[in-house]
Amino acid sequence: ACACASARAPLRGPSGSGRLSFATSNGGARIRRRAAAPALADGVYVNPEYNAGWSGSDFGGGVLDAHVGYETGAFYIQGGPSVLMPDGGEAETGFSAKTGVSAPVAEKLDVYGEVSFAKYDDLDANYGLKVGGKYKF
Repeated sequence: ACACASARAPLRGPSGSGRLSFATSNGGARIRRRAAAPALADGVYVNPEYNAGWSGSDFGGGVLDAHVGYETGAFYIQGGPSVLMPDGGEAETGFSAKTGVSAPVAEKLDVYGEVSFAKYDDLDANYGLKVGGKYKF
């Protein structure tokens, strides 16, 4: 097994940032109004992502995912080819995917969860689970 298994852990967190627009007329009012509205990014997207892992100062390797996904509200699902690149070993192409959701539970607190999967020909399937929260000050 590759020491870069920790690099397989997904790094995607909850979304929902505001959208800023800079205008020349009445600029200040337009910027504040758009920043206060949450961004709703429903639809198809691409998410290329590289993850690397170390144990102490020893580099274990990396994983490059080329995902296509769909997002609606707080839910997303994505997947696609994945290239596992262990340090000092042969790169191997496989498939990876993940799905997740985030939800507000209080005015300043969101919770999120994600499950992930990766499979390469010569390795057992990898599964991941991420659960967390985000508190806004």
